[in-house]
Amino acid sequence: MKKVKSNARLVLTALSSIVLLTSCFQDNGVNMKPISEQQRTDEIASGDPSLSKYNPPIELTFVRETGGLDDLLKQFPGETLEDNRWSRLYEQELGVQIKYDWVAQGDQYRQKLGFALATGKIPDIVRVNAQQLRQLSNAGLIQDLSDVYVKYASPFTKSILSQEGNGPFEAATVDGKLMGIPESSSSIEGAEYLWIRTDWLDNLGLQPPRTMEDLLAISKAFTEGDPDRNGKNDTFGLAVTNYIWDPVAGLMDFMAGYGAYPNLWLKNASGSLVYGGIQPEVKKALKALQELYGDGQIDSEFAMMDGRKVKSEVAKGKIGIAYGEQWSSFWLQPSRENPKAQWQAFPIVSISGQQTKVPLPFNTSQYLAVRKGYEHPEAIVKLINLHLEKNWGATAEYQTYYSTPYPAWQLSPVTPFPPKKNLEAYLQLDDARRTGNQSVLKDEAKAIQKNIDIYMAGNANKDIGWGWERTYGPSGAFAILDQYEKNNQLLYESFTGGPTETMIEKQSILNNLLFDTYINIILGRPIEEFDRFVEEWLRLGGDSITIEVNQWLSNRGRNMK
Repeated sequence: MKKVKSNARLVLTALSSIVLLTSCFQDNGVNMKPISEQQRTDEIASGDPSLSKYNPPIELTFVRETGGLDDLLKQFPGETLEDNRWSRLYEQELGVQIKYDWVAQGDQYRQKLGFALATGKIPDIVRVNAQQLRQLSNAGLIQDLSDVYVKYASPFTKSILSQEGNGPFEAATVDGKLMGIPESSSSIEGAEYLWIRTDWLDNLGLQPPRTMEDLLAISKAFTEGDPDRNGKNDTFGLAVTNYIWDPVAGLMDFMAGYGAYPNLWLKNASGSLVYGGIQPEVKKALKALQELYGDGQIDSEFAMMDGRKVKSEVAKGKIGIAYGEQWSSFWLQPSRENPKAQWQAFPIVSISGQQTKVPLPFNTSQYLAVRKGYEHPEAIVKLINLHLEKNWGATAEYQTYYSTPYPAWQLSPVTPFPPKKNLEAYLQLDDARRTGNQSVLKDEAKAIQKNIDIYMAGNANKDIGWGWERTYGPSGAFAILDQYEKNNQLLYESFTGGPTETMIEKQSILNNLLFDTYINIILGRPIEEFDRFVEEWLRLGGDSITIEVNQWLSNRGRNMK
């Protein structure tokens, strides 16, 4: 098959069914011990303010993006967006009646939200990004929640929302005040792995890679060595989408193999923050990618191929290597229509052969702000407390409020989760496999084990469980994540503050400049264009942003003393 070219971009959306568990790390810089089930039961019985009930009931208004919810509600007969198991629970347990000022889907939702923010006509609780949070705060439209969070967040909530440190709260802090409660996402879930067609390795007599040199040799063999044994020149080594930062078939962790971290703010040897996207290591990674592309190891159409198109090529058995997050097994699963196709996750590799630092960009992007003048700002914290409690706490009802197996948690207007919950589920599964003691499996791990059992039984529906086994099995992605963490390979973002003034004004321009430069170099432009890009990036605002993030770092250091 002839191999061709082009350009475009599209962000690939992660599977909604693959979400993220564990215990606790710190609260406002103070180490906390895990909360035992008995402690949590005693806490609830004591009538602490974190779950106290309003009498008479109060009303709490939201707005909501409803894409996909209509289909989900079909799985819950008799329930609606405003009258469902979660809204009933919040009213019964907390005396909070959930109402929606308006709902909309996709672009219409974003347009209506933008208008509401611009005119100040916001609901009692509004979900915003970090830039919108700062704008609402500067306009005096939302409340300071510093004292509210300290007083009303349960110890269980505080332990969960601080599992990955105080970064989400730093991003929600404006001028020293907590202006929103972060709906903490999970940075550790952004860890990536090398997914490789092991049946192709076997066909060519190759071993899994230990170094970047090994990986490049495998990519070449997958391109030129007829790994599928069909007698045609119709395969490629490396999967790449036109949005090169996609969470599967992206290039972030390929670049990490060269010590390049283009999406992170990093500390340099002197302790200052520098932007990874302009460091000299990126140039080496781009040069390697340019050579792969020129050699036909990357589909020459990649610059026009979004995630759906690349997934289709994978399903057809045309590609043998992809970088991707833990849920990539489900993305790769369509290739299993060929029963010989077998993928496995491996640790990412480096040019030096040493253990590679795995980049983890700061992942929390949504914050819950409370309208200025709303009488009960603590209500949002109580909702978060109860949501976490009924899904993962001592009184959890997993099969009612989290998964039925349909994702009932999505019916709630707030959806926080423990950032390490998936890793915790793996550790329970691993413990059960080693000891034979299934009693260590909690709700989520039990549900995963059922899917793995289907696969291991080898019946007609075994591929229902294939993706789960590839992710949670003894050689799955989470086994590698466990080692990443134990080996201190996880490289968390060093800047976790809200957007600086210059970021708000210039970041999109700088992002486009970086993206276009990288793509053009991969497609064959002279590698020297990287040096010109660095100069331009600094001139167009990067220099100012670097000063601002280091000022944030300095202020943060003083505040922590």
